[in-house]
Parts: sequence; C-alpha cells; structure tokens
Amino acid sequence: MVEITGAGTTIASATAGRRVGRQGWLDALRAVAALVVVYEHALNPLFPELRGLTGPWFNAGMYGVMVFFLVSGYVVPASLERRGSVAEFWIGRLFRLYPLWTVAVAAAGVLAVTGVDPMHVWLTQRPVSAVVGHATMLQDLLNVPNVINVLWTLSYEMVFYFLVTALYVAGWQRRSAEIGFGFAAVALLAGGLLPSILLSHGATATLALTLGVTVLGAGGLAGVLSSHAVARRAGAAALALIALGLLAVNGRIPAWQSMSILATMFAGTALYRARSGEIGWRSGLLLSGFVPVAAVGAGIWHGQESPWPWVNAIVAAWATFAAGMLLADRAVPRFWAWLGVVSYSVYLIHPILLEVVDGLLPDPREVAWPYRVGLGVVVLAVLLGTAALTYRLVEAPAQRAGRRLSARLRERHGDARRG
Repeated sequence: MVEITGAGTTIASATAGRRVGRQGWLDALRAVAALVVVYEHALNPLFPELRGLTGPWFNAGMYGVMVFFLVSGYVVPASLERRGSVAEFWIGRLFRLYPLWTVAVAAAGVLAVTGVDPMHVWLTQRPVSAVVGHATMLQDLLNVPNVINVLWTLSYEMVFYFLVTALYVAGWQRRSAEIGFGFAAVALLAGGLLPSILLSHGATATLALTLGVTVLGAGGLAGVLSSHAVARRAGAAALALIALGLLAVNGRIPAWQSMSILATMFAGTALYRARSGEIGWRSGLLLSGFVPVAAVGAGIWHGQESPWPWVNAIVAAWATFAAGMLLADRAVPRFWAWLGVVSYSVYLIHPILLEVVDGLLPDPREVAWPYRVGLGVVVLAVLLGTAALTYRLVEAPAQRAGRRLSARLRERHGDARRG
C-alpha cells in the first residue's frame, strides 16, 4: 500500500541510485507506515499485553494509514497531471491496485474455505452486495464488511481518485489547499452531526445502493473518458457526487474521521504543489497546516471515547511526513527504499499471515514471550519474502502491462491526430 498503492515509484537495480535520490524519502515513509500497520495487527494474535499498554494513548494503525494517505495526496494528483490523460491515469491505477488485490482476496477465500478464518456471515448471506461492493473497492463506504480488514483504506483511495479526476476534468486541480481546508472545516464543525451508513440500512437498501453506485460510477468514468465536453463534465459531476455523498452520510466510520482523511490527502497534494513551486509556501503551509489542527479538534470534540489514540496518531503522522520532507534530499538505505516499493504487498498480505498465526495461538498469553517473539520474527521474514515474490510475480508485471497499454493508447491518439 504505497501511497497506499505506490504511484510509480519503482526501484530497479540499474536506476536505484537515481530513484532513491529523488523519491527515496517517499519510499522510506511507506516502509515505516507499512511496518507500523503490521505491528498494530500483530498485537492481538501475538502480543495482546502491548495493546493494553499502548492502546489507550496511541493508535498505531491509524498513524500508519495516515502516513500512507499523506503520501497518496502527495503523489496521486501529480501522477494524473504528469500524464495529462485521464485514461492513462485510470489504466495505471487499475493495473496497480487490482492484480494484487485479486490475489489477496483469493487467499482470504482459501482461509475461509479451509476454516482457518471463516467469512463474515454477512458476506455469505448477501453475495451480490459483497462481490459488487468489493469489485468497486468502495465496500467500506457501502456498509459491506471487508473481506480483509485492511481493504477499508482502499475505499478512501478510490473516492480520492474520483475527486482528483473530477477536479482535473473541471480544471480545478490547483485548488488542493482550499479543498483540503474545506474538508477539514467540515470535519471540525459538522463532522459530529453527519450520519453514518444512512443509505445502507438493511439488505435491500445496501444492494440498491451498491448497484446504483456501480452503475453511476461506470457512467461517470465513461463520461470523463469521452471526447465530448458535456459528457466529460457530466462524468466528473457523477464521480464527485458518489465520493461526497458516500463520505458525508454513508461511511462505516464517523463522518468527522472520513472528512479528516480526505482533508489529509488533499493537504498532501498542497504540500506537493508548494514544494514544486506551483503555489507559495506561505499559503500552502497555512491552509494545509489547518488540516491536522482541525483533525485533532474533531477527534476531541466529536470522538465518543478517549481522543488521545486518534490525536497522537495524527500528530505523529504529520511529524513523520514533515521529517520526510525535510530529509528529502538525503540518501535512503536500500532496504528502506525496497520495503517502500513492496509495501502494497506487505499491506495486503500481512493480515493473511496473521490470521494463520491467530489460528495457531488461540490464547497467546499462554505462550512464553520468547516463543512469541521468535514466531513474530519468523512471520516478518515470511511476510517480506512473500512480498518480494508477489511484487516480482504480480505487481511489477501488471504495472508493465499497464504501461504498455498506455503507450499503445498514446500511439493511437497520436495517429488519430496526424490523420
């Protein structure tokens, strides 16, 4: 998960030095975030005692995903604008996300069939909503339980892609800082008033919403890919409507958290624009700096439980990203750069391995610490080895296929213009 999905930062041996010097800090941030998320999810099956010590004051998982969301905001809009093509952008995204996602979901299915980790009963009772909802990657905003717990973040990635595309088509892409400010203000001022899962109460409502969003989303993407200006604007409006509507009233998590996540992503974009000289540092820092302040305030004001796990996670994530930006011109050790490259594999595969561990240790407290630490080291080694394989056999070939398809698309358009 590398933004959570790593928009184009790959490190081949022949170009490692050049890429590390230019993008290594982003890979290092992804590496840190991935390991922290793995740590968070390893607590229950291996070290539940640690959750009692750290859980009341720090949410390590939220810290990790917020770092990922900042990286997504920093790189994803730039990827679209660098290509200058909505079609090529979506080809890149689809070939980046879905191949490994398919492998991970299939692995979760194997665990369910073998009884290691049975599926949520909801998923078996409502198969159409489950399959279609997951296929859109919007399941967490459609009230469809996630087949793999970490897939919820991809729903927020997807609505971010929808909004980035809509803004690009409308010509408003340079307003990232103001949009991030707006999401943060909504999170702070109205996030506690907006409902959750308003549109998905009951099986029938969930199915209708899932199918409706799928049809509208497909139409929206077809529209933005059209050569007709009216269709492009209508498609952009449809994508924006889906994203904003689901975020505002149908998230599984409270709206103040959903809005804080989108504010964080657009703030990452604003920091990219400031660093690249597209906007001034003063306005970029002023508007994006409001985002963590508002997210902290929203957690304190609207959170029903202790706000400190959320507050400290937000502060730590922003401090980590700021440190990364300050050290952006420093060389990054190859291991951390590599781990950032394979972090999408680490992110999707680690829950599968930890479910196996959970089956082996029904009550980890009954197992001595040294054995659990040793098992944790083995799991981490297996995870990194598996991530290396899935990157090499699934991710990298899929990305190359996406680039070849984009190249053919450019050639076809070039031929059409010359004709």
